[in-house]
Amino acid sequence: METVIVLFNRDLRIHDHPALSAACAQAREVVPLFVLDPAIPTGHRTGFLLDCLADLRESLRSRGGELFVRHGDTVTETMRLAHHLGARSVFTSADVSALAQHRQRRLAAEPIELRTFPGVTVVPPGLLRPAGGDHYRVFTPYWRAWTQATRRPTAPAPATVPTPGGLDPGTLPGGPSRERMRGGETLARQRMRSWIRQSLDGYAAAHDDLAGDHTSRLSPYLRFGCLSPLELSLHGNAAFTRQLCWRDFHHQVTYAFPEIGHRDYRPRGHQWRDDPDAAEAWAHGMTGVPIVDAGMRQLLAEGWMHNRARLITAAYLVKHLHIDWRYGARHFFQHLLDGDVANNCGNWQWVAGTGNDTRPNRTFNPIRQAKRFDPDGAYVRRHVPELADTPTALIHEPWLADQATRAYPAPLF
Repeated sequence: METVIVLFNRDLRIHDHPALSAACAQAREVVPLFVLDPAIPTGHRTGFLLDCLADLRESLRSRGGELFVRHGDTVTETMRLAHHLGARSVFTSADVSALAQHRQRRLAAEPIELRTFPGVTVVPPGLLRPAGGDHYRVFTPYWRAWTQATRRPTAPAPATVPTPGGLDPGTLPGGPSRERMRGGETLARQRMRSWIRQSLDGYAAAHDDLAGDHTSRLSPYLRFGCLSPLELSLHGNAAFTRQLCWRDFHHQVTYAFPEIGHRDYRPRGHQWRDDPDAAEAWAHGMTGVPIVDAGMRQLLAEGWMHNRARLITAAYLVKHLHIDWRYGARHFFQHLLDGDVANNCGNWQWVAGTGNDTRPNRTFNPIRQAKRFDPDGAYVRRHVPELADTPTALIHEPWLADQATRAYPAPLF
């Protein structure tokens, strides 16, 4: 092959990048490309994304390459560059959302060879199929099949990336991210190594501790592909690897049901309540339920939320306030650094009872959850400062003491 364009999307790394590795092995010239497409919503992730792109550009340059950045419609800009270079092939990582699948279909219809590669998940989303079905609808049998599935070998980072000379690399807008968590493969790999060394062994016992925060916080890096989920799975213990399997599970569901972001996966006739005031109170962490408000305020402050708090806050919206899961999914997607369609909407539908949970009427009592996973109230005090001096016995139920409620709203339920 003469020239291959490697179209990056949610795979902003050089380690274990099958599309990039194949292009470097097969082509005389490789053109790494990222298109900043205004049709792709980035929410509050823009700064993190730009960090990732800047880091990827530096990694490619250190190998004699370049990251070419264009602005506009992804397919239009890819084909414009292909025509300019005379490139006949585009290599890219396969993705699962409706938007990604539409983009892949458009590229496949162009007069150019499109080759898709794995890399966004541990196991490719269409690989595992139950007897008589196109995808797994329940997690446990998927987990059994997933643990037995043959893994592809990880691909080493290419030693050199032979990009053509004289081509405008394009500009990345803005300066360094102001996010509390910075993006990029370099930082991602540092955090991965540090967390594996210091915290992985205790993950199973401690990851639900809200105040202790023993989760890896690697999810934003997985969302943008700064880390290979396959490579990460090779280091994990059973409890952590199970979380990676849940991620794959939601991706294979989305691959088969790309409308997951706006349609009930399993319609069950829910009658959602229209209450804008209650929805706004939930979104801003002002429900009067401390554990819910702590989670929602952590989201607004950090662009991230503890996994247990995500369950509690989501269940409160749909099971207690009876507000449509789509409202919550949109709010999470807007603010989460790790927000993606498959995991965000898959988990929201699981909680709402419209998704893959085998117990659709399951609910989470926020007070019991708080007393179990934040027994001393440290997580609440950290994110709800007006309750900092509330006695531990009242921290999760401040309305039981008149004095405590003066600085804090009454609960919505």
